[in-house]
Amino acid sequence: MRDGSNDVPNDPDQHGSPPDTFPFSAVVGSDDLALALVLTAVSPEVGGVLVRGEKGTAKSTMVRGLAAVLPRQQVVAGCRFGCAPGDGAGCPDGPHDPHAEIDTRAARLVELPIGATEDRVVGSLDLERALGRGETAYQPGLLAAANRGILYVDEVNLLHDHLVDLLLDAAAMGRNTVERDGVSVSHAARLVLVGTMNPEEGELRPQLLDRFGLTVEVAAPREPALRAEVVRRRLAFDASPVAFAARFEGDQEALRARIADARSRVGDVTLTDEMLTRIAVVCAGFEVDGLRADIVTARTAVAHAAWSGRTVVTVADVRAAARLALPHRRRRNPFDSPGIEEDLLDELLGDDEPNPEPDPENDPERDPEPDPGPGDGGEPQPKPHDGEARPSTSPETGRADGPESPRQPEPQRAELEPEADGDGGDGGDGDEGGEREVPAASAVSAADEPYRAKLLRAKGIGQGDPGRRSSALTSAGRRVGSTTARTGPVHVPATIRAAAARGATGEPSRRLRVLPGDLRRSVLQGRESNLVLLCVDASGSMAARTRMEAVKSAVLSLLLDAYQRRDKVGLVTFRGSGAELTLPPTGSVDIAARRLRDLPHGGRTPLAEGLGTAYDTLRVERLRDPNRRALLVVVTDGRATSGADALGRAARVATRLRGEGVESVVLDCESGRFRMGLAARLAEHLGAEHLPVGELAASAIVGAAHASRERAA
Repeated sequence: MRDGSNDVPNDPDQHGSPPDTFPFSAVVGSDDLALALVLTAVSPEVGGVLVRGEKGTAKSTMVRGLAAVLPRQQVVAGCRFGCAPGDGAGCPDGPHDPHAEIDTRAARLVELPIGATEDRVVGSLDLERALGRGETAYQPGLLAAANRGILYVDEVNLLHDHLVDLLLDAAAMGRNTVERDGVSVSHAARLVLVGTMNPEEGELRPQLLDRFGLTVEVAAPREPALRAEVVRRRLAFDASPVAFAARFEGDQEALRARIADARSRVGDVTLTDEMLTRIAVVCAGFEVDGLRADIVTARTAVAHAAWSGRTVVTVADVRAAARLALPHRRRRNPFDSPGIEEDLLDELLGDDEPNPEPDPENDPERDPEPDPGPGDGGEPQPKPHDGEARPSTSPETGRADGPESPRQPEPQRAELEPEADGDGGDGGDGDEGGEREVPAASAVSAADEPYRAKLLRAKGIGQGDPGRRSSALTSAGRRVGSTTARTGPVHVPATIRAAAARGATGEPSRRLRVLPGDLRRSVLQGRESNLVLLCVDASGSMAARTRMEAVKSAVLSLLLDAYQRRDKVGLVTFRGSGAELTLPPTGSVDIAARRLRDLPHGGRTPLAEGLGTAYDTLRVERLRDPNRRALLVVVTDGRATSGADALGRAARVATRLRGEGVESVVLDCESGRFRMGLAARLAEHLGAEHLPVGELAASAIVGAAHASRERAA
């Protein structure tokens, strides 16, 4: 047996982690995250961890530090897939000799960049051997490197959909199957998937979200003393990484030993029928979909008992497991943040009922405090359970989130008075010689339930990131041609044709020779994601006719559609005397939905200012991401009543947007028997599609088609 610790760059050796890795045991203020990662290390069958949190909360630091405290592995020497001795069935490098040399190595932590190509993830044709020696050989990818280890995806919510599909297949089957470019290979891919994400940048697809066994919400600590300790340790590490790592090496070694001990005993932990029934009651009480939640909660409870030094699962283990395994699986609306109601959990577990067991003072199994773990002067360590619940703070409102949503303010009188709009109800240009400024009302209207919206697309063929909206040349989709680019899947027929054409003009040869210059890559056409910028009229004319509820419902429906199609969204609102970029373009449509629900309305209608703010926003975003096409959705009744020549100024800004080639849609909110058609005229200036708000719902389109067929019959 030999040690293979130097086979992988930056692989932790027997004595600890590389000097550039912050020690896992030195991180403070993230007890829930530490517990989730440790339980996954104790029992990889739990299924990985998703870490959600704001920026700067040590998410990546803790994940990268985990590998240094994991037990070392035995692998067959020379196996590219890291097979364990005696476990090489179906390995492309097998069958392995039972007497083959054995290596020991640290547990692998493989990082998957969000910009990785598909062939780099699953593996592909070995081009060097194919072109140099004419052999068809397989070059393993990142899934092979992560076998029996951890696959870490930073900003997993930004991962392209086609890579998400690959991870779903690998996580579900435990194997990676490659059928492409003349390669047919299947190998083991038993990996622990760990992802970190900032919810402000967008949410995960539900299918991938369910594949994570546990989820943790992290936030920066609010206690000044704890924040100061975090900064103190970070500065000490930056000043001398080696000395800082040496300071915590004792804690690292003790934690490593405790994980190894818990992993060796996890198979001996008993899960009684009573505890299994309680797990089923909890999962049913939270209305989770499917049975994966029950299985993951049971496995996590067993791992928690082993970590706590118990041989039988207790209520405390079930509670700790449910807090980590259920928040992202409970049934919720698309714009609701994951979470779990602690009071309901206690009620389902029966903690509020009299306990016939012996006095808790004399019952060690009910001791809520964990065994003291390794520490350096009382350093916080992963705990067997999390104790009391901590209220999380919403980054948008600064208020603590609870099981009930905050109540909306009652409608105010100004919301019901058309006079507050200042337009006299005629849609004119307002008080042009001596405009009287009317304060904007602060009324807030609730939204109706969202519905499935009509698909709005940008015209032409784009080159943006893969998504589900407009047609584009992407990294996945239907093959429409070939190119000489250096990246992308190999277009084998085009490559052969290029080699054959070169051979026809050169020396005749009975054997076709393929040179690097003959290589052709596939051009694929699929769907892209777009930037959907919503420009919403929140003036008094929208509220005076009680239309704001319908408007908010329409915009929520568009946000739901953007969520499903992986778009970025932005929100511009205009009311009173100006416009505001209420939400800069982001991937987090749930934040846009919360901003919309709290949107006040009333006052005059500064349409020109709203279009101008939208123009400036799109110009900046085009510089930031030239390949992402924008779709401007203007939600208005077409009135303009703020400032002199309000309608004329709005028309000029709309013409400028059209001249910049901005794809636009005008969602016409005008209602009533007598309509002025101002929104339709605005659509003409924008060169936009004019869509009455009543026709936004896809069901309205289907109903119109049915009515047309009935009339024809």
